[in-house]
Amino acid sequence: MPGAVLAVVVAVVLLVPAAAGAQGNFEIQVYGAETVAPGRTMIELHSNMAVLGTTRIIDGVRPTQHALHETLEITQGFTPWFETGFYLFTSVQPADGWEYVGNHIRPRLRIPESWKWPVGLGLSSEIGYQRRTYSTDRWTVELRPIIDAQRGRWYLSFNPTFERAIDGPDVKRGWEFTPAAKVGYEVTKKVSLGLEYYGAIGRLNDVDRPREQQHLLFAVLDLDLGENWEFNLGIGAGLTPATDSLIIKSIIGYRFDFLGGK
Repeated sequence: MPGAVLAVVVAVVLLVPAAAGAQGNFEIQVYGAETVAPGRTMIELHSNMAVLGTTRIIDGVRPTQHALHETLEITQGFTPWFETGFYLFTSVQPADGWEYVGNHIRPRLRIPESWKWPVGLGLSSEIGYQRRTYSTDRWTVELRPIIDAQRGRWYLSFNPTFERAIDGPDVKRGWEFTPAAKVGYEVTKKVSLGLEYYGAIGRLNDVDRPREQQHLLFAVLDLDLGENWEFNLGIGAGLTPATDSLIIKSIIGYRFDFLGGK
């Protein structure tokens, strides 16, 4: 498994051309069905940089190349099946410094573990604002079903996501399909390697032309640093001209007791 992951990433990085279109890469994560426990809080820092991305302003949106995107995510658990997350998006632009980008809020439901279903099932919804200089659409909404399972050393997750603009030029496009998926393999009890996929193909009844779609593949490393910690590191390559060609991402998270959590 480790050798196969590295071989795929090296091949993709060497073969993919430079990006020609913009991409929102402030939070790059495949969701699992697990939610934060009642009364507990989780703080995550998402750090993403397009090493090879857009190099000019496109439709009024700033270039992505060498811009460091820093996202603070705070998630509060309320019940064994419900949590709510809040995002603060920022960007460190090479020429303009650190800037505010926008905010999102994300309620999420799941099937409780006490039901003992063979797979994890959840539903995440998200609505938020982003400044016009970072997105052609200022307000967007997302619905993300979540299906995941642990089978021995293997972990699988699929997010058949739909999103749409509610304020901006893409409102007329309606709901668009932006799937994400993850396959992970537990090398040791503390180390897992895997592949993550992220796509944006347009409307299901009228998909975008292949070169206008976004397809992004990451090789990722997940470390088990203790029950309160989360760590994810990845390097990703775009598979179409509309996708940033090379992205590095990391997620560092910590859970702690709050509001009576244990």
